[in-house]
Amino acid sequence: MGRHRTDGDDSRRHRRADRGPLGDPDWHVDDDEPLHAWGSDRPGRSRVAPDSDPVAPTTPRGVTGHGHGHGRARVPDAPLGRRSRLTLWLILAPLLLSTLGGLVALWPQASAMPERMAYLTEGASMLHATAIGAADPETSLVAAQLDDGGLVEVVLPPEALSEVGPGDRMRVFDIPEAVGFGSSYVFVDFDREVPLLLLAAAFVIVVLLVARWRGLAAIAGLIGAFATIVGFTLPALLSGRPALPVALVTASIVMFIVLYVAHGFTTRTTTALLGTMFGLALTAALAWIATDSSRILGTSTEESRLLFTQTSVELSDVFVCGLVLAGMGVLNDVTITQASAVWELRAVAPGATRRELFSRAMRIGRDHIASTVYTIAFAYVGAALPLLLVLSLTDAPLDLQLTTGEVVEEIVRTLVGSIGLVLAIPATTAIAAAVVPSAADARSVAGSAAATV
Repeated sequence: MGRHRTDGDDSRRHRRADRGPLGDPDWHVDDDEPLHAWGSDRPGRSRVAPDSDPVAPTTPRGVTGHGHGHGRARVPDAPLGRRSRLTLWLILAPLLLSTLGGLVALWPQASAMPERMAYLTEGASMLHATAIGAADPETSLVAAQLDDGGLVEVVLPPEALSEVGPGDRMRVFDIPEAVGFGSSYVFVDFDREVPLLLLAAAFVIVVLLVARWRGLAAIAGLIGAFATIVGFTLPALLSGRPALPVALVTASIVMFIVLYVAHGFTTRTTTALLGTMFGLALTAALAWIATDSSRILGTSTEESRLLFTQTSVELSDVFVCGLVLAGMGVLNDVTITQASAVWELRAVAPGATRRELFSRAMRIGRDHIASTVYTIAFAYVGAALPLLLVLSLTDAPLDLQLTTGEVVEEIVRTLVGSIGLVLAIPATTAIAAAVVPSAADARSVAGSAAATV
């Protein structure tokens, strides 16, 4: 329970404030001013004692429970005002309609799809086998048992000679033309189904144990997102649909699915969705400009060169689409965090103005920006590590190395993704601060909650 502040308390407060930042930070009116000091000396705001609980001042009397360690009852969120709800729907409804319209307009046509590439040559077949001995480095052969019980010898490529050992599961091609290499059975890759299934099961179990129903919803949203990419995005790109609209429609569908399934149909989620879509639209625009001005061809990988020879897909457009899709996860992370931060700040500071909520939430956002920019940069460094190792062995000048197509692609990914992320945070925070319940509504709900305790 807070105590009433007396004249003596006021004098002690002023003496402490004179001692500087280390004196008593609870009463400093600067950027580090704590939540429970907001509006403490302003007309019409609740007055809080300096030594009181930093959450209790914004929680009505009686809601904090007994003073014997019992948990506080959470004050429910205040209802959203009619104007705020109308504003959100006026923005959300056209966004949803344009997404559905784009989905219909860009839906891939089967007649425009390129022919599928053959996985096996004529007369070849794929089998599963288990190595039963060590590889012979002289003949490049290893003894193996097929799943049907037959004993064969498998031809190994040089990179797999030292990796294959007894008990290893392999996928092999039975190619009659390969008999000249010592056997018609040729190593293709390791059989990884079992460890991958175990890892996926461990992931699901950990998510469910820690996040419970919210984790189950997140997994369901993730499945829906991948279904969208496999069922719409990939066929649309292969059938020649314009990559940038495909990327934006995909991002919008995925964000609708992921955010609402994982976080519920709430105003917070809608706010995060709008902030995410702002960031993705900005990322798409920057990606298109950067790709065009940097003359990125999108042919730096073996897979892209295969697409170039086998399809009519514009690889620079594919690069732009990939850049937009890569930004979805990080943007979703920061925008939902910022929206939740504004609502929670309102819950613990019902009397704060919208400007104060924006300012405080942006302090959280700035910390998030710093850590997330590192995350993006390091993720791309890890993905491009083989390329960096090759460049480190090359004696070409540094400026030449940094402007090669392969390196420029990674630089553009990092910079464009980071710019979209950084600008999405203030946009989301501003939207949340504008539509969050007003101070009067928050105080009213807090008072009603106190009356029921």
